[in-house]
Amino acid sequence: MAHVLIMPRQGNTVESCIIGEWKVKEGDSVSAGTVVCVIETDKAVFEVPAGADGAVLKILHEAGDDVPVLEPVAVIGNAGENWEEALSGSPSGAAADTPAGPPPAPLGAAVPGGAEAQKAGASPVSPRARNLALREGFPLGGVTGTGPDGRIIERDVTAALRTRPPLTAAARAAVLSGSPLPPEGTGMGGRITIGDLASARQGAAEVPGGSFQDEGAVTETPIRGIRKVIANRMFQSLAESAQLTLNTNAQAARLQELRARFKVSEEKGFGGLSKITINDLVLFAVARTLPRFPFMNARKNGDTLKTFERVHLGMAVDTPRGLMVPVIRNASLLTLAKIAEEAGRLAAACQNGTVKPEELGGSTFTVTNLGSLGITGFTPILNAPEVAILGVCGIELKPVPGGDGVVFEPRMGLSLTINHEVVDGAPAARFLMGLCGAIGNIDLLLAGG
Repeated sequence: MAHVLIMPRQGNTVESCIIGEWKVKEGDSVSAGTVVCVIETDKAVFEVPAGADGAVLKILHEAGDDVPVLEPVAVIGNAGENWEEALSGSPSGAAADTPAGPPPAPLGAAVPGGAEAQKAGASPVSPRARNLALREGFPLGGVTGTGPDGRIIERDVTAALRTRPPLTAAARAAVLSGSPLPPEGTGMGGRITIGDLASARQGAAEVPGGSFQDEGAVTETPIRGIRKVIANRMFQSLAESAQLTLNTNAQAARLQELRARFKVSEEKGFGGLSKITINDLVLFAVARTLPRFPFMNARKNGDTLKTFERVHLGMAVDTPRGLMVPVIRNASLLTLAKIAEEAGRLAAACQNGTVKPEELGGSTFTVTNLGSLGITGFTPILNAPEVAILGVCGIELKPVPGGDGVVFEPRMGLSLTINHEVVDGAPAARFLMGLCGAIGNIDLLLAGG
């Protein structure tokens, strides 16, 4: 019997992977170890082998598709073998979106709303997706399906709904009848009302062709692949937690002095320190401060709060594929030199695509640094399920009382976002005060081990 290749599970928290590239095409001969496709998560890139000798009978998803784990992606078997029979015996089928009702026809069959409907300009729609669209008054005409053979499934409708403002019940029903949708509403909470729909219809009638004129060149780029995964994670983080950001600044004179001394250390016979950066020093200060404030070194899972004795420090890394957060394990036990070495290794692995899945999960606190880009303050988004994330900003000269009046001294901006469900403002502020003391006296912190 033909071998059904499924989307592998890359870690316990990964629900789907994106097919980045197919290395084979239908009809190609492969061995069990042949890499047939490259897949991506929001954390890393992986190669998927065929798993069996034979020919590629069917490719079930295109490059760029976001496929749930354990769902079939291809069928490998003997030339001429019936791939549909192999698929029907698979534990995960193409209709995983539909838990009840009669079983779907084999892929490629001419069924209502299937391939024949696609030829007529429509896309097949799963029952759950259709019911959700009806409840929300959302036309399916502009929705792109990510299911097998372009099938629109529930997650496609859910994603599309996020781009639309809220509607009143009456407006929701009117939208289904074809009323044009304005970009924003005048109702409570920004909801679109019947009156807004009427105004939109009138505006469309006044403009020839129902569109704006002289708007210039417009480029439309679908949000797909890793960018879409990151977007969904950011949205979920904000939607599922009460986030609050506190801003302050820390004395940075000794930080800069120490960094300058490290840069010339090799000339004085102290090798291995010249590559230590200001960011490494901040990571060291964070790792040594967090154990004094264990409520910050925690993760919220549902109604359970887990605090950790050791600090597993996440560090945001900007890569060509998007944001990645590798983890420095047991950072609270490491020396500055070891933290710098591990931070450099992990950042390089993220940049060149060799980072391992286990190096991208399990953090208890995250640091994201935009200081080198001149940012003086921002609002970091929680790396859920962590309860806090620190944003590191640039160093500026700030006026402070001193001497006979006011003096200017270098200060590093810090932006701390907390989950206010479990961390209150005053305790978070005390953590910031402790961290500012550690950064401002980084030489004493190092002396203390």
